[in-house]
Amino acid sequence: MANISTIYKLSFLAFTYFIHVYGTSCPVLECWFVQEKPGRGGGFPAAMMQEKSLLYINTDPESEETKSQQGPSADINHDRVYYITDPAATLCSSSLHPPEGSVHKPQCEINPFMPQPSTVQWAVPLTDSAHSPIYLQADWYSAALQGLDRQLGLSSVMRAPTATKEPAVVLSVSSRTPLVRSRLGEPVVLDCGFWMEDTSPLSVSGFAVEWRYQFRGDGRLVLAYDGKSDRFAETQEEGAGLDFTALHETGNASLILQEAQVRHTGTYICTVYLPYLLAQVAVELEIVEPPSLSIFPSPLPLSVPGQVVKVQCEASGFSPLSLEFHWELTGLDGRVRPLGQGSVTGHRQGPDNTYSQTTRLELDSAKLDLGRGGKVTCVAVHPGGTRRASVTLNVIGISGPSIEDSMAMVAVALGLYGLIKIVSWTFSSGSDDTNSQEKKVK
Repeated sequence: MANISTIYKLSFLAFTYFIHVYGTSCPVLECWFVQEKPGRGGGFPAAMMQEKSLLYINTDPESEETKSQQGPSADINHDRVYYITDPAATLCSSSLHPPEGSVHKPQCEINPFMPQPSTVQWAVPLTDSAHSPIYLQADWYSAALQGLDRQLGLSSVMRAPTATKEPAVVLSVSSRTPLVRSRLGEPVVLDCGFWMEDTSPLSVSGFAVEWRYQFRGDGRLVLAYDGKSDRFAETQEEGAGLDFTALHETGNASLILQEAQVRHTGTYICTVYLPYLLAQVAVELEIVEPPSLSIFPSPLPLSVPGQVVKVQCEASGFSPLSLEFHWELTGLDGRVRPLGQGSVTGHRQGPDNTYSQTTRLELDSAKLDLGRGGKVTCVAVHPGGTRRASVTLNVIGISGPSIEDSMAMVAVALGLYGLIKIVSWTFSSGSDDTNSQEKKVK
């Protein structure tokens, strides 16, 4: 038993050592350091300069492992190598670290950051003091990252002691779903979470959350919440809200839309404020509703050779407006023949901002190979899915009977032959009976 106890102790010590050495570090991030070029003036836009940079990430502020890692390559300036402490481990996300040898890389940009009081009314109470704390006297940076395949959007504000390259994350805002697609009428959650360093004096005064909407130059405030005084701004949009329990307990600032509408399509910006600091991420929402199809007339009238049959197909209630039509004819032999897209009308927008569109087709047996008819299908291809609607076309009077017609005629001929034989037999039997009776009378 003593040996087993010793084995357990050694195993526990080995596991603890592994977690301490390997569990607190993350792979190296390749990044771009971007800042304004000095000396630019005269009212012209500031020119930007960018340099390659490396970010060594660690989750344990007491660990010295990142500093002992291999130095940068020859094409990276030593001043652009940073040893970052991220206790929340958001920078360690797998979406920020591609497989070895992958040509696809996450997007990363790091910039100098200047702390300053916010002027928006829901964040002004956070900086009620007229004096900036000594804590702000340091080197500050902001980093914006986007994971592989848009799996993560991340913005971090970091503080480094003056003249060092060892920043620590103070505020981090992230979204695990930078792109969201939804059907009409469904509830939508736009993910946004934040983390702040509890030991920072800036976290004592509270926080504020803001959601803004932007689309094609149009913008509006969706929701703003002052966490210090626990109140909303008066411009709250109807049908939008937050989960207050999750907001205060876990930093979940996700926006909840009760019912998705076409007007909700656009970019939503989640901003979290601390005293003198802010970080934000963008989430794109796309409302994708496939069309409903209807064909007129239905059923189609019987057609004869040389007659033109007009048919139209209407797609309604779809969004976005990208839509492609085409027609098909499935003959009685099972072959599918393309009939083109027909004559397509312009888009029409309904009261709910969804779109409608119509295509018209002329079925002329003299110009099209319609055969004896078949199933006419309208096909609408949309980002929300492909939809089909069909109607039957019957063409009569075609020369050259089909196999089915031939079989039917044979059956009719056999039936008529049988009927003639029965009638003939009946009359023959009646004539024989009459002759026999006459012979008896004589």
